[in-house]
Amino acid sequence: MSVKKLIVSLIGAALAFGIAACGCARQTKPNASAEPQAQQGGAQQSANTAPASDSSVPETAAASQKVSNEANGEEHDMRMFIGKTEVSVVWAENESAAALADMVKSGPLVIVMSMYGGFEQVGSLGAALPRNDEQLTAQAGDIMLYSGNRIVVFYGSNTWSYTRLGRIADRSAAELAELLGSGEVTITIINGGK
Repeated sequence: MSVKKLIVSLIGAALAFGIAACGCARQTKPNASAEPQAQQGGAQQSANTAPASDSSVPETAAASQKVSNEANGEEHDMRMFIGKTEVSVVWAENESAAALADMVKSGPLVIVMSMYGGFEQVGSLGAALPRNDEQLTAQAGDIMLYSGNRIVVFYGSNTWSYTRLGRIADRSAAELAELLGSGEVTITIINGGK
């Protein structure tokens, strides 16, 4: 083998290793046609399908979420459920989270999520939100906006270009893996005042 071919082979191997190590070799996100069929009618559902109407939802979780948000100067009054389990979210202070809060004022937002990559659940919002994407390393509990119209909830870690929407504050990585890591789930976001 010539020296030139050896150098080209070494450079190629180094680049491949570097891309794999930084997570840049990750597959692209599923396209819109791969989104769950339940989203074709839009993400908004009637209030009677929201977990909030279930009397088994503890009111203390909502109270702790409001306190948590107020302690951080947050004005977005939203509640989030994974299935029927309410989680406490500290919402980001940005125009994307504000637009999401406006979206749920007219009724619950019910999103059928799909597992992706073994570290996240992703689902269509049914509408685009303002975005300010930046390269971020998401951790378990992070809630991100992807491509302006998809919400991603992490139970693992990944580096990609996202806009931060919030963070689940009351669950460990193991608890999130249990809630999110076993197939499709439904995420419901409602106005905190409802």
